[in-house]
Order: sequence, then structure tokens, then C-alpha cells
Amino acid sequence: MTATYAIFGATSGIARAVIAELAKQGNALVLAGRNLPEVERIAADAHLRYGVPTYSLAFDARDLASHGAVFAAAVACTGHLDGLLVAFGTLTDQKQAEQNVAAAEAMIVSNYVGVVSLVTHAANYFERERHGVIGVISSVAGDRGRQSNYVYGSAKAGVTAFCQGLRQRLSKSGVRVVTIKPGIVDTPMTYGMNLPRLLLARPERVARDIVRALHRADGDIYTPFFWRFIMLGIRMLPEPIFKRLSL
Repeated sequence: MTATYAIFGATSGIARAVIAELAKQGNALVLAGRNLPEVERIAADAHLRYGVPTYSLAFDARDLASHGAVFAAAVACTGHLDGLLVAFGTLTDQKQAEQNVAAAEAMIVSNYVGVVSLVTHAANYFERERHGVIGVISSVAGDRGRQSNYVYGSAKAGVTAFCQGLRQRLSKSGVRVVTIKPGIVDTPMTYGMNLPRLLLARPERVARDIVRALHRADGDIYTPFFWRFIMLGIRMLPEPIFKRLSL
């Protein structure tokens, strides 16, 4: 059975792969992002390749006042939504965020405040409908604050906690909330970083996990799955040992 999904942050590397997976299944797609010409190009490509209805909207995570109108426009494209995927966010250099409060603030707004704003509008819609799924891409970085990325990680930790509470609230209305925690993914967000190749996942692999979760999950998922065990180990490290490590 096909459905209609809205994807906010449609130009991200993970979102592009998710769009392809959902379109292959015949789902209608409402795509939103800050770079509207690129969003329109992605939408046109999905329509051409897979013959599914696609729609394009401009969306800026930092423009909080516009979120209600943009989400309403997403619903109006087809008259209803079955699901939402929140895929936007930024990864600013940690050292820059440590020295520049404006850089830290920008990262918190795009990764946490913007998510809370948009998802609040979506939650109220799906609660009224008593149907649907909200998928939010968080990160394993939010599982424990580490010196290498604690500004970004704190925003993602906030997203995870927000989704936990929202999941409890919306469970009474039959609405699922899925928190997606990718590990290290080979996308433009991580280009140029010195990362362990054995842990680097292809976006297509992550997208398949996300689409499966949108169809049936209700809770936190790690992708690839082994990050659940990696982060369990990191969380269990005693604080005196943890502080001596360079993570």
C-alpha cells in the first residue's frame, strides 16, 4: 500500500537516498529544503525515474515563524500526509563552535530548535488525524557528550529526548515517532573528515533502514545496527576513564 511522505531537508545526502527508496515503492513525495532549485531538481528526477507524484517547497529551518505555513502547504499538496521525515541539520567545526558563540548558536538552532518547531506543527496535525509516522534523524553523537563534537551532540541529545516525550504523548493517538540514529555516513556533511573507513556507511544502506523504520518501527533505531553496541560501550565507560580518552 502506497502513502504520501513529506521530507524536510530533502537535499541532504541521507534524504536523497531515502527519496529514491520511497519512490521505488510508489509513494508520493512532498520535498522541502532551503535550496529550492535543487529540491525541484530532485523532485523532478524522482518523478521521471519512478513515475510517482512529487511536490517541491522552500523551507528554512532557521526561519521558525514560517514553519507552520510551510507544513500546512505540504499537507495541501495532496490533501493529507501519512508520514514526515526530518532530515535537515548542520555539522559545524567543533573548534569553531567553542570559540564563536554565534557558530554554536547556529548549530543548536538548525539541529534542535528548528526540529522542535517543525515537529510540533506536524505532531498536532497527526494527532488530529490519529494516524501517521514522524521520523526524525538524530545521531549517535547525542548518546554521550564527547569533546570532539559536544555542541552538535548536545543538540542531537535534545532531539532524542524531545522525540521520547513526543512518542509517549502521540502513542495515545496511534501515531508512531521514530528516532533515527545514524553513525558515520558517507555524505557531504562528512566529506574531508579523517574518519575510520570500517565504520563509514553508504547512505543507501542507511536509507533502507530508515524506510523500514518508517513502515513499522516505533522507538529509537541505530543505523547501521552495530552502532547500538558501540554507543552502549561508550555510555558505560566510567567517568574517570572516559575523561582520559580522546573521543
